[in-house]
Amino acid sequence: MSDLQKYKKERMAEQPDFWKDYEERFETFKLGVLLKQARMEAGLTQKQIADELKTTKSVISRMENHATDIRLSTLEKFAKTVGRHIHVALV
Repeated sequence: MSDLQKYKKERMAEQPDFWKDYEERFETFKLGVLLKQARMEAGLTQKQIADELKTTKSVISRMENHATDIRLSTLEKFAKTVGRHIHVALV
């Protein structure tokens, strides 16, 4: 068992409410990290992405930091802007 798994197990026992939606929140966190990483690898700023998507820098920041309720069409435009594409899978 990894240190993270041990920590999680201990914290779950102490604060079960905090951890009840952990998996879902972790997935949205990972999406935000992926968006930011792709943008940075493309050498673009949040403002440049925002201009391309006809939105504001704060919207792009929210996507990268709180990646919830993002439309698929917006993700596709973001991906195209950074030279990537979206792959969606139901597993």
